[in-house]
This record gives sequence, structure tokens and C-alpha cells, in this order.
Amino acid sequence: MNKFSSDSRFAGIKPFHAKVWLASPTTHGDEQKWVDQAFRKNWISTVGDNINRIEKIMADYIGVQYAVALSSGTSALHLAIKLAGEKLYGRARPGMGTLQKHRVFCSDMTFAASVNPVTYEDGEAVFIDTEPGSWNMCPEALEKAFRLYPEVGLIVVVHLYGTPGRMEEIRRIARRHGAMIIEDAAEALGAKYKFNGQWVKCGNLGQYNCLSFNGNKIITGSSGGMFVTNDREDAAKVRKWSTQSREGAPWYQHAEIGYNYRMSNIIAGIIRGQFPYLEEHIAQKKAIYRRYKEGLSDLPVRMNPYDPQRSEPNFWLSCMVIDENAMCETHRQEMDASYVYEPGKSCPTEILEALSSFNAEGRPIWKPMHMQPVYRDRAFIAAAGSDVGADIFRRGLCLPSDNKMTTEQQDGIIDIIHRCFQ
Repeated sequence: MNKFSSDSRFAGIKPFHAKVWLASPTTHGDEQKWVDQAFRKNWISTVGDNINRIEKIMADYIGVQYAVALSSGTSALHLAIKLAGEKLYGRARPGMGTLQKHRVFCSDMTFAASVNPVTYEDGEAVFIDTEPGSWNMCPEALEKAFRLYPEVGLIVVVHLYGTPGRMEEIRRIARRHGAMIIEDAAEALGAKYKFNGQWVKCGNLGQYNCLSFNGNKIITGSSGGMFVTNDREDAAKVRKWSTQSREGAPWYQHAEIGYNYRMSNIIAGIIRGQFPYLEEHIAQKKAIYRRYKEGLSDLPVRMNPYDPQRSEPNFWLSCMVIDENAMCETHRQEMDASYVYEPGKSCPTEILEALSSFNAEGRPIWKPMHMQPVYRDRAFIAAAGSDVGADIFRRGLCLPSDNKMTTEQQDGIIDIIHRCFQ
């Protein structure tokens, strides 16, 4: 028995029979067709028709010329960052990264995979604070960062939880300072941003752009990622690097360092089977977001924001942030958290523990990178002295957003959240 089952506020609530996930793979059966084809043709490798087709499908969908299918979103980011470093600073010697001793401006409130490749290439991340209107990189903080570090030539921008950042402003700043943009669209496949009056898909807003098909993404191959660009030579370079940088000799010849980063034809088959359902998945996620927004509208909380005039999210994860005056006393240590119950108030820790006790999965907001032990010695730039990302992390949480969740299950989750505030 847990503390919530004996709490009178939750009387009458029973655990969900089947676990309600944060975001789990949604399959339709078509995936098996292309996986079986790979087995029949014996393309059980990193070559095959599934890979060729999904590269063409994704490039056409995003609106770019070239796509390179890779083993993960992280590998796509790594090769994008390595390539940008080589473009900016020249080819590195073996054993040295292309960004050695160079700073890179990075989104602060994100998953570590967005930032770690900067370190792989011996660069130094400088974290740019979040802005409250989209929870993405703050253009004002970015402009301030360039005043402090005018030599920086690379920006890594993340679209958090499927909501596009303010790319028009960010691109204008980058152009003014002669900087390249790598767009991490891992969470934002299918999202759109209005740029210069035209709707543009996320994944087509930087020089190099990265996608993910991890198990929790809006479509998935269980793993997998993609590098997308409009530059033919850059796509060819990434393709070469991803297959151990083999040269065209009749034997194994290597003139530069390479990686085993190519996507499996089996994984590509799963993605190929799921892609036709992308818009359906987005519609389901949007409906979940709207039901939460309506169902929680009488509580002192707000959903993760977006500007409907300039962006169309894919609503990958529905999140909420608790009003400051409705936060109970809460304490977060390095590895755990605690809170003190106060009638009429709650906090992310209480809500997440309550959901878990009734067999539903939520999670905290991404802990900002400048707060992570591994990156605490790196510079952090905020627009006006405030730390927006840390505040969202303190007061926010990600809600169960699985697109197989029934309306009855979501109503139950909304009820649990209401009872946390009693």
C-alpha cells in the first residue's frame, strides 16, 4: 500500500489496469510488411530498399534535398556538429575534435544528447536560457551571448516537446554574426514554423538538421535518426563518415576517422511502415493537449505554451507548469525530491508520485544543462538576469501523452491532478 491509496483525497480511485505511458511506440501492422521484405531479400544490414525509401520520403516531407539515415538522433547531431566544426575551423587531426577550444551556443533546457556531441568534438558549450513563450532558446539571451562571445560561429537550437522555437529571430541573429545553425528537431517531426510568411517544416530551418526515431518519438523505429540538409557534398560527407569513412579503394582504405552510425535496414522498415500515420499521430497528440488544457483550466496551472500565429507544434508531449502561488513547499536535492503537503497547493513531485501510484507515467521537465553536474562549469547566459529554464524545471512536469491513451484514462489522470490540489 502506498501513501496515496490511504489518502482520503484519492478515495475511490483505482490504479489503471493497463499502464498509461508517457509516450510509447504506436504501431499499425504496416511495419511488419517492410521488415519481412528485408528478411526475404536478405537485406539484414545497413543497406537496402527501406533505407533508400525512407531517406527519399523524409527529405520530400521536410522539404530538403538530402537525407542520411543514421543509427540515432544523437549520431545525427554528432556528425552535424563535427561537420560544422570542420567547415568553420578545418579538419582536425585524429584524436582531436573539430571544435577544440571553440565555444558553441546551445539550448539550455533540453536532453543531454543535444549538447554532448559538442563535447565529443572537444568544444565548449555556452548555454542560452529559455524564453517563456515557447520554452525554447531565448533570442534576447542569444544576442547578449554574442556581445560576450562575438567569435562564436555555431548555434545548436532545440525545438522542445514538439514546439518550434523563435527561428526567425534566431536566424536573423545568426546571419548578423555570421554563425551557422544546427537544428535539433528530434522532438518536432511534423511541426511547422512560419518563416518569412511561409510555413516551413521543422528540420528545414538550419544549415544542418537532425531528426530522431527513438522509441518514444511521434513515429519510431525503436531507434534511428536522420541528418537532413540542402547541401549535396555535406550529405555525402556525413554518409561516408557514418560508414567508417571507407574510401573507394578495392581494400579497406581510410583517410579520416569514421563511425558505425548507419541506420539498419530493419529499423528503416519500421519507420517506413509508420510514416503514413504521422499526421494521424499528430492529430491524436493535439487532441490530448486540448483535453488537458480544458480539463485543467480551473486549476492554477498552465500548459506548455506556443504562438499559434507563428508555429504549429506536433504536440509530442503535453506539459504543465504550476503557478508560483499554488506551489507547496518543495525541496529538490541532487538525486531526489521531497515536499510538504499544503491544502490547495501541489508541486511536480507530488503529482508525479500520485500518477505513478495509480499506474500512469509522467516525468519532470528536462533539467537545464547548466544545472547538470557535468556542465556546471560552463557559461550560462540569461536575457535579464532571470533563469527561466530553472523556474520551469522547478514548477513543471510532463503529463502522460501516449496517443493510445483513452479519453477515460485521460479523464482519470485529470481527476488525480485535481485531487493533488485539494
